[in-house]
Amino acid sequence: MSDPKVSVDPVTLEVLRNAFSMVAEEMSANLVRSSYSPNIKERKDSSCALFDPSGALVAQAENIPVHLGAMPRAVKAVLAEFDAQQLEPGDAIIHNDPYEGGVHLPDITLVSPVYWGEDVLVGFVANRAHHADVGGAYSGSLSAQSESIFAEGLQIPPVKLVEKGEVSDDIIRFILSNVRTPGEREGDLRAQIAANFTGRKRLKEIVDEHGKEKILRVYDDVLSYSEKRMKKSIGDLPRGAYRAHDYLDDDGLGNEDLRIEVELTIEDEGVTVDFSGTCRQVEGPVNAPLAVTESATYYSLRAATDPSIPPNQGCYRPISVEVPDESMLNPSKPAPVVGGNLETSQRIVDVMLSALAEAGIPLIPAGSNGSMNNVTFGNSAEGSAPNYTFYETIGGGSGARPDRDGVDGIHCHMTNTRNTPIEVIEKNYPLRVERYELRRDSGGAGKYRGGLGIVRDIRVLDDGTEFSLLSDRRRYKPRGLHGGMPGKSGDDKIIRNGNEKSIPGKTVLELNRNDLVSIRTPGGGGYGKPGDRGRTSIERDLREERISGKKAREDYPQKF
Repeated sequence: MSDPKVSVDPVTLEVLRNAFSMVAEEMSANLVRSSYSPNIKERKDSSCALFDPSGALVAQAENIPVHLGAMPRAVKAVLAEFDAQQLEPGDAIIHNDPYEGGVHLPDITLVSPVYWGEDVLVGFVANRAHHADVGGAYSGSLSAQSESIFAEGLQIPPVKLVEKGEVSDDIIRFILSNVRTPGEREGDLRAQIAANFTGRKRLKEIVDEHGKEKILRVYDDVLSYSEKRMKKSIGDLPRGAYRAHDYLDDDGLGNEDLRIEVELTIEDEGVTVDFSGTCRQVEGPVNAPLAVTESATYYSLRAATDPSIPPNQGCYRPISVEVPDESMLNPSKPAPVVGGNLETSQRIVDVMLSALAEAGIPLIPAGSNGSMNNVTFGNSAEGSAPNYTFYETIGGGSGARPDRDGVDGIHCHMTNTRNTPIEVIEKNYPLRVERYELRRDSGGAGKYRGGLGIVRDIRVLDDGTEFSLLSDRRRYKPRGLHGGMPGKSGDDKIIRNGNEKSIPGKTVLELNRNDLVSIRTPGGGGYGKPGDRGRTSIERDLREERISGKKAREDYPQKF
């Protein structure tokens, strides 16, 4: 692949490593800036990355962890479908199949080969963006009660959306005929095409400046650098086997207490992560494709060891992930998977961090809110408003840390999106946000307090509205650590004609005009014994209304 005589000094390695990262960052900026939907433009629910000619991840933008750790399998799926002779300059391959490196159907991936000249392949650029609707049985393609992937939307195998620089209008038309919001979808697809164009241009400029031999050599060096640093970090961990387990509340179809179990074996320069104790795949949509399981595992180990290690394929080489076939973390088609990417990925992180805490690693925080708290609104055939689908995730509290409180109202772990601004929601959809605030008393008590969850109240302004909630941690609470108390579990309500009623964490409802849904997300767990919390910190929490006087007396009786 490269001239073995070419050597790269450390300064050049660092310059080019950062140049590769900036290719992905500029792609991301252009994708967000040119997209149509609030989900991408405002929430930044998209990710971009750069790969070498073999399909190995070289660099990524600081986007969505669950996207990025899974994207290498998506590129490998493209290479399995198209060999070098079938790919040409200007091509872009689209696909979203969760069983071929995707994560769930709304996340559409676009992969483009990058050629220097006419025939020298110097890498791939790829982006993944969450589309607010890709068809299926429910608005937003994100039902909490789907029983099959066929109900979750349009499945797109790896096909050329762009060939030799020409967009296939036939494929575009085919996709748009299967979605509820074709204008928005077309805009986002063309933004993805433009982002890859930017990536190709920037990578070719780097090759022009430094030469293809050096660039191909540096790819290997970048991967080796991350691999060496990860091995060193693993070498600093205590040897042994550590176990942990946790549960998802349910799958939305009546199956409860869904066990995820991990055995983490730390050796001299590698880690084996075995999920053999995990339950079988389930009927509901919380099965996580293997790419999602790997992504959550990689994230957890990198975060717990040295987050400054450049994230790429080399970083993940010392990590072996073992998952039984037909389990909830490696299901077989056609099991539904839309929530595996969203909810199950979060619980994988929880069990991974619990096992690492058992190993005595000092950086591990208490449990974070453990859910992406997904809400989807759309109009059914009875609605009078123009066709729309609105999707967002809602943050919660992060777990308290060894030396400070958790963060209030934030997206944690496998998600890294923003909220949708209230002004954008009310301008674009027949919805009104009536409350958006931190959820007082939701953080677990401890020497350091868990972060607070969020209360988000949304009123429907049109009849015939389809609503879906896909969330977790409504029964099992985020764990406290080293004597800290658990965070408060989530709690969701519908208020209709003045009457308040609890709704399940995974539910699909038909809403009428003036119905209001109230999403109350979990708080983070506390760290350390509550009795060790200073009175000054408690008084500050009271003054800032993070906790009530009643809860302060319950959690810290010795201070009052």
